[in-house]
Amino acid sequence: MITSFDSLYAGHVDMEDVGYGGTPVNDRWFSDDHLATVFDKLTAMATLMERTGYGTLWMAEHHFQREGYECLPNVLLASLHLSHLTKRLQLGCAFNIGPMWHPLRLAEDYATVDRLTGGRVIFGVGRGYHTREVETFGAPLLDQPANRELFEEQVEIIFKAFNEPSFSHQGKYYQLPAHVPYRGYDLEEITLVPRPLKTPVECWQPIQGGTQRAMDFMAKHNIQGMIGGGVAEGGAMDRVVVAWQEAQARAGRETELGEGLSIGVHFHIAESQEQGMKEAAKYFEENLKMFGPLRLVRGLSDEQMRDMADPARAPYADLPSIEASVNGGGYLCGPPSYIVESLKQLEARYPGMKRVNVSHPMGVPQSVILEHMQVLAEEVMPEFEGVTSSVAPAPADD
Repeated sequence: MITSFDSLYAGHVDMEDVGYGGTPVNDRWFSDDHLATVFDKLTAMATLMERTGYGTLWMAEHHFQREGYECLPNVLLASLHLSHLTKRLQLGCAFNIGPMWHPLRLAEDYATVDRLTGGRVIFGVGRGYHTREVETFGAPLLDQPANRELFEEQVEIIFKAFNEPSFSHQGKYYQLPAHVPYRGYDLEEITLVPRPLKTPVECWQPIQGGTQRAMDFMAKHNIQGMIGGGVAEGGAMDRVVVAWQEAQARAGRETELGEGLSIGVHFHIAESQEQGMKEAAKYFEENLKMFGPLRLVRGLSDEQMRDMADPARAPYADLPSIEASVNGGGYLCGPPSYIVESLKQLEARYPGMKRVNVSHPMGVPQSVILEHMQVLAEEVMPEFEGVTSSVAPAPADD
């Protein structure tokens, strides 16, 4: 049963000329002042979500993106700021990219913010997908086995630090603590200060490929999974949900289908599905332009990615369409009643799922995001009996 409506904001600024025929991704370069508008946009979303009963605002850690797509370099700092502007809203890390951190600094920073916010920040970790980010910080990404190996050791250390009053670690990448004399004794173990407010720490991780190794690792540490699969019945997402349940069983944990998962979907509210697709097509296309070359969109050929980078060819090339995405359940376009029906079907199919993540793709302006999230809170969320919230009306200046 759905008990929480969340939203993910990866940090895109408002931008013009979006879509297949718009400005190529690599040609975008915004001013410092415009890139910094990400914080005003984030604040506007958080205050609306607080007012209208959403559960969690999830934010993504990314770096160096002068193109304006993912402009939040530190979600823990952002969460601390937003905690001063809200009282109830949870703030989620989707995700802290482990290979760009020292694991003990990440554990310390999370525990500090956890204490200062009274436990309103949800921890999350990921391996990363931008070579510009991860490799620049001195960690492997092109070497995927090394990236995974490093990440898994980091997670082991983080959970030791969270859960054990004192600990040590001897691994391939880290030997903790340093073997040095300290104040009259030989240092053999250390303690995280502060430790989190509540243990075990709730932790989330993205599920992309859905390999058995990855899901078994998550199950071992009781890490929950976030899927961006939409609401389509059958296909890859259903296989991942079933495989997730099987991984939980191998870890000795019997679960309902969908338990421990959050499923994400893009949405666009309009009077009809046709009108919604017409309005949202350019945002769907801009999102694909950004993520496709990063190999995060299944099934795209090298030729299609070359076509997407050329605004003269892209509108006429054989590229994915919003119509196909809507028909496949990846994008909900239409009136609130249609969105209710689609999410009700998702809820029935996965009775253990408590969180649904409703969000907007790259390129959607702040005004549209706020308008649609207000309508969804007023006309969709009340239709789900597991969601308990009172929806306040939008202020006149929204």
